Amino acid sequence: MRALYDVPAPAKLNLFLHITGRRADGYHLLQSAFMLVDWHDTLHFERRPGGKLSREDLGPALPADDLVLRAARALQQATGSTEGAHIQVEKRVPAEAGMGGGSSDAASCLLALNRLWNLGLALPALEKIGLALGADVPFFLRGRNAWVEGIGERITPISLPSARFAVVKPARGLATKGIFQDPQLKRDSDDATISGFAANPFGFGHNDLEPVARRLCPDVGEALQWLGSQGLRGRMTGSGSAVFALLPPGTVLAQAPAGWVGRECSNMEVHPLVGWAPSDDSV
Repeated sequence: MRALYDVPAPAKLNLFLHITGRRADGYHLLQSAFMLVDWHDTLHFERRPGGKLSREDLGPALPADDLVLRAARALQQATGSTEGAHIQVEKRVPAEAGMGGGSSDAASCLLALNRLWNLGLALPALEKIGLALGADVPFFLRGRNAWVEGIGERITPISLPSARFAVVKPARGLATKGIFQDPQLKRDSDDATISGFAANPFGFGHNDLEPVARRLCPDVGEALQWLGSQGLRGRMTGSGSAVFALLPPGTVLAQAPAGWVGRECSNMEVHPLVGWAPSDDSV
């Protein structure tokens, strides 16, 4: 196999996000429900000899050493592979939106290169590599909607009803680090249960990061007000600045204001790359 083209990297929405505490090492303890949506980046991979890695941006420019290249390099280091690759990235999921775009790109990169380089790593080995890149990467590797706890490493698959959502990203983005370091961040939400969530999955809980995000980036509040003007009840996803709302049947989303990115999304039952790596080390 010399190439893999049109490899998808779907985004996610956090249906809720509660911060329940903080570990001694500074990492925050959270509870959340991650939901895959059909807004995705597309990656293309061409095998190269000699271990050289290169990236070509087919859409917006990415940082010089982004998560895609870091994932490829980490896979080389973990396996001792001398294979290389030229990677093209069609970036559609906005950055600093709280939609996991970079983490999803990294996960799809690990799955694709594991196949392209004939490495045969199972999911647990890929997850170990992925977790070192970012807390959301293992979720995208497993590829199913999930109840997520701990610092993001405890992942329980969940089923969700099919639905459509309005997703809007205002012009400004938000850096995750700044929100989690803010002294005003609420860090003591009560523990939630999957059964409580399942009774109302699209209206459950809240996002503990939203008040801080709205203060740091007033665009978040403006985006929520814009959804409200259309009769939609919005909330922020992840660490923002994208916001979303459940779309009732027959509702058509108005055109987003200039400079914003907005679209209608459907949720996905599974990631398109489920099955690209065996699920356990015995396979």
